Amino acid sequence: MSERSVSRAKQEKRWYTVLAPEQFDRQELGETPADEPEKVYDRTIETTLGELTNNASENNTKLTFKITDVGSDSAYTEFVEHSLTRDYLRSLVRRGASKVEAYVTVLTTDDYRVQIQPVAFTTKKADASQEKAIREKMVEMVEEAAAERTFEELIDSVVEGRLSSGIYGEAKTIYPLRRVEIQKSTLEAHPEEVAEEEATSVDVDDEDVATGD
Repeated sequence: MSERSVSRAKQEKRWYTVLAPEQFDRQELGETPADEPEKVYDRTIETTLGELTNNASENNTKLTFKITDVGSDSAYTEFVEHSLTRDYLRSLVRRGASKVEAYVTVLTTDDYRVQIQPVAFTTKKADASQEKAIREKMVEMVEEAAAERTFEELIDSVVEGRLSSGIYGEAKTIYPLRRVEIQKSTLEAHPEEVAEEEATSVDVDDEDVATGD
């Protein structure tokens, strides 16, 4: 390819302004280049909550968005993942104390499937039964939160720290806690994917019944 055709290819690339979802006030996440709009779909962009809120104290919260729609010069995204930085999580660990983790997969009221990973840090070493009780309480409260909220509402409560505060308030009665965080939340499936999986499993069940006869 000649230098002229290379420069022409560069010129033909357009820059799209990547925007956060409406729940994050459609803030600009950056720009991405492409020579065709179709190539922009499914690209992911990572930022921090601090960058969105202009608050450096929230830079330990990472947010990942995926481009799902493209306009003439803008690319629109959906939330796909929130996580806390490794350094921040490491700073919460104390020698002689317990770290209690849970992995909970839930369905929101509008049928999004999300995995939530709460983690609790105790003030001193808890025994196995106390750790189990804390874990069960975390799972129970995440499930309750999802049963009462849409996907957007659930993610808001995670990112803004309301869910972890609620868990802390309940679980500290089991054993003294220093902190509770949601270390990660991930969008696993959209409503249409969940419905498709359910339809497939019903078909399989029907086949099993037919075979049984």
